[in-house]
Amino acid sequence: MAHLYSKGARRLRIGTVLLLLLPLTVTLLVPRPCSALTSIYTTGFEASEGYTTNLDLVGQNGWVGSGSGGNGIVADFFPGLGQQAYVGFTPPATNDNNLVVWQPINLNPVPTNTPIVNFSALMAITDSSNTNWDDFYWSVYNSQGDRLFTLDFDNYYLEVNYALDGTNQFVSTGATFTNGPIYTLTLTMDFGRGRWSAALSGVVLATNQPMTTTNAPLNLGDVDAVWVPYDLANPGDNFMVFDNYQLTRQAAPPHPPTLQSFQRLENGSTLLRLYGQPNDSFAIDASADLAHWTALKTNVATDGYFDYSDTNAVGSRLRFYRGRWVP
Repeated sequence: MAHLYSKGARRLRIGTVLLLLLPLTVTLLVPRPCSALTSIYTTGFEASEGYTTNLDLVGQNGWVGSGSGGNGIVADFFPGLGQQAYVGFTPPATNDNNLVVWQPINLNPVPTNTPIVNFSALMAITDSSNTNWDDFYWSVYNSQGDRLFTLDFDNYYLEVNYALDGTNQFVSTGATFTNGPIYTLTLTMDFGRGRWSAALSGVVLATNQPMTTTNAPLNLGDVDAVWVPYDLANPGDNFMVFDNYQLTRQAAPPHPPTLQSFQRLENGSTLLRLYGQPNDSFAIDASADLAHWTALKTNVATDGYFDYSDTNAVGSRLRFYRGRWVP
């Protein structure tokens, strides 16, 4: 029953550990820290932020909208979390087929070297008290007004679907939801690679999907909450409530380093080479038991690698090495 519309104009990084028990070499994997998050926009729709339950959401604190229908602020719908926003419940005006609300962001993440944008929100969909059920979308647009992709919460089938740009076809994620419970929706958008992923309270909805199939400009205009009545003559009085709406951005992690052992020299030292993203800093550590590590060398991989000779390996039959990124 889902249909589209047109709107009015911490990832782990992996390093390498070498286990040297000559002549055998074994490679293991270890995690590295993620890049720091920078806030783009966040709101809890609280009275302390200037939101009031006496007005529509559209028109408050920069929120804008397209179409018509119920939208606003409610208090304590999510127990203990203060105020929340909602879309739905009240029918749209005649000749309007949807309601779209959004906070303009208009960010080009790639030139700022923070191409990864994360969106999250708490959300719940309340059932209709009549016999009509509608769709609730989260749609991502660029600054030019092009829809990049959409997540659809179909309140008739209680299924989650997605649609890419350039198509009106929804693809089932295989995930379902229940009316009433509070879910955490997360979107990860990599504007550098042009890919996005989504999860609902830890359940993967989509992964590594293209952000555009039509070569639309890859920037972030807004992330929209949408109500689409299935039957305009008989809309449901269902509605979507959302809270803790936030967007952050972060740098793309460098490619994982690779640590390679050239040879054991005649004097017993070990010659190592670390390959890493050019002009990033990396360290080589050593251990005798995989529990206690000693930093041997920190250097910038100016040409994509650097070499190190571990003279402390003399006399050691068993020695462990790891390469790691240094922020």
